[in-house]
Amino acid sequence: MTETPAQTALYETLTGAEDDVRPREARNGVRHVLSLTMTKVADGLIDPKLVLSWLAGALGAPAAIIGLLVPIREAGALLPQIFLAGRVEQMRHRKWAWIAGSVGQGLAALAIVLIAVSLQGAAAGMALCAALAVLALSRAAASVSYKDILGKTVAKTRRGAVTGTAGSVASLAVLVFALLLMSGLMREMTPVVVAIGLAAALWGVAALIFSTLEEQASDPQERAVIDLGPLREDAQFRLFIAVRGLLTVTALAPPYFVLLGGGQSALQGLGALVLASAAAAFAGSYVWGRLSDRSSRKVLFGAGLLGAGFAGLAVLAELSGWSARVWVVPVILFFFMLSYQGVRAARSVYLVDMAPEASRAQYAALANTAIGVLLLVTGAIGGALAMAGPVAALAGFAVLSGLGGLLALRLDEVETG
Repeated sequence: MTETPAQTALYETLTGAEDDVRPREARNGVRHVLSLTMTKVADGLIDPKLVLSWLAGALGAPAAIIGLLVPIREAGALLPQIFLAGRVEQMRHRKWAWIAGSVGQGLAALAIVLIAVSLQGAAAGMALCAALAVLALSRAAASVSYKDILGKTVAKTRRGAVTGTAGSVASLAVLVFALLLMSGLMREMTPVVVAIGLAAALWGVAALIFSTLEEQASDPQERAVIDLGPLREDAQFRLFIAVRGLLTVTALAPPYFVLLGGGQSALQGLGALVLASAAAAFAGSYVWGRLSDRSSRKVLFGAGLLGAGFAGLAVLAELSGWSARVWVVPVILFFFMLSYQGVRAARSVYLVDMAPEASRAQYAALANTAIGVLLLVTGAIGGALAMAGPVAALAGFAVLSGLGGLLALRLDEVETG
């Protein structure tokens, strides 16, 4: 892909940059947008909270096995990163770690397609868990390398716009998928299997595009595989992990929304969740990304309070009986998912901008590993509260989200530094 005036103009329009954009950055920025868009669409098509859980149920997998899918995906993508970071920092061109992760996710998706057409019952469930574990590990490799690559190839104040654009474009495709889901076409397994096969192809094409990224060689960093130095020495980094840990509730709370009202079937409720999530991603990804380029600290603050407000509103709607109306929960969920998109955009930009250039991969690995542990903790808290019903869980999540937003005000401003 060679640089053209139109390509540079497109990049400047997307990022709001002036005439100081270098041709190499414009080329790389467009490649980032294309690759990320494809992988984000793939993520939506193979979402464990919806697609894989539905598929496992259709294949006759036991409920106990189906319940393992989301924890395997979430914790499996985060916890291994601390062990992968040392290997990534020894690489001169770290894009190859991301490429390997994308290819691995594509192969895991292909394995899921094969499982769907050849296995049934508990065997299918166990095989799905194994394939999802490979997918999660591959995602960990992509995640631990990406922030460093983004920092090397896209200038500060434009990184959020790049990732936000990809999120908004990808959300349109997921939105169409959600509408198909709600239309009733998903009663047959074939459309789901085709969607997962498409996800596999998208990961492969994304890897090809990313291989053309013009990444300057890094000096290999020789360090212990597990280096806890940043946690001991950087108080702001510890504070960032605390903020991000509290705001993990914006990722954990959505399934509890579909339990409100009691009038929807499981498939309709999950379809509404995907629809609300895709619509919020389309409406919020680009805007949150651009705002994060100005001040990711303030976006974390605002998104945390937004999540707290709408989680609290969901509680009030359930207690008042309003949640029984067909439109109430989806509308509240849409705004709550906007808060989730804000947290996603700001946490990535803040970490890239705050971390020392030579240690971005290590910072990302430590942060993500810590968040993997905190996800298990907050998930357990939510599960315990849910024993008293979804209202108790959402009320607890509202408190934690509000605390996370307020704590974000203590973070340093890194975009103007």
